[in-house]
Amino acid sequence: MKNIFETIPDNIDTEIFEQLAAGNGTRIERIVSKGHTSPASGWYDQDENEWVLLLTGGAVLLFEDNSSINLKAGDYINIPAHRKHKVTWTDPETETVWLAVFYGE
Repeated sequence: MKNIFETIPDNIDTEIFEQLAAGNGTRIERIVSKGHTSPASGWYDQDENEWVLLLTGGAVLLFEDNSSINLKAGDYINIPAHRKHKVTWTDPETETVWLAVFYGE
């Protein structure tokens, strides 16, 4: 048995992406951020849907239509395939732990 909050280093120089499980067109990832954001140029434009749950911390997602959403611990969102988005802020004072489920139609 593992714990999603274990093995988080004290110093997070780069965002951490860890695949927890995968199969039949679905994968589950743990993402750990601490003040990290998406690159200034470009968007995430994924071929699969993404359901994401914020377990700790805080984040802001920006969408191509200029709408944004503030996420706090316990919030979740389903992002349909090809809905362009990026992370514009994560809490710099504490770890932001995401649980992301990527899946097809």
